[in-house]
Amino acid sequence: MDLFVDIRKRRGSFYLDTRFETDDMVTGFLGASGCGKSTTLKCIAGIETPDEGRIVLNGRILFDSDLRINLKPGERRVGYQFQNYALFPSMNVMKNITAGLRRSDSRLARYPEMIRLFRLEGLETLMPRDLSGGQAQRVALARAVIRDPELLLFDEPFSALDSFLRKTVQDELEALLRALDKPALIVTHSQREVRRLTTRLFLMDSGRIIQGGPTCEVFSNPVNSAARILLEE
Repeated sequence: MDLFVDIRKRRGSFYLDTRFETDDMVTGFLGASGCGKSTTLKCIAGIETPDEGRIVLNGRILFDSDLRINLKPGERRVGYQFQNYALFPSMNVMKNITAGLRRSDSRLARYPEMIRLFRLEGLETLMPRDLSGGQAQRVALARAVIRDPELLLFDEPFSALDSFLRKTVQDELEALLRALDKPALIVTHSQREVRRLTTRLFLMDSGRIIQGGPTCEVFSNPVNSAARILLEE
């Protein structure tokens, strides 16, 4: 995986001005709430549009303001998992996983594989309200993976969980990422999560990346006081 991002976006008084490149399997973004982490992910996914800049994934241009290229979310081959998983409350597990896929879509044939891979056997007819936090996350991830994305994006994947469930779901996600063998970006404000799950880390503050590199090196050598504050346990 090779991802290049160089974008600017203004929202009221907030200004996102971020540039980074990564080819790691699991890349983390660590920063306080409101620093621009989620906006960056949404711009990559095509949910939001930068004011200007360029986004390139594996040689494919997803967005380029100069060339007037802005692929639709469904054309980007990027799977996005929202903070609250965004399952459709009126749809059961099976319909949530296959939502948006037409009957003629060849990817529907992957549904049994998704049920096995994400250990959802016996849950196919349950509604989201009947699922545990870990089960809901697995359904949301199955919905993303069935579309065969080149990149998975996780926006605060554990924020909706209480402390009792968080470690269990972290264990599950870590195992699933190894099994899927797909690159991922994970946005969080938890130092423990990035230490455990990522190999490359970018620190964000006030819309900008203030440090980046291998996760262990970033933790060992914060470049300034803002970075040190973000890395404090």
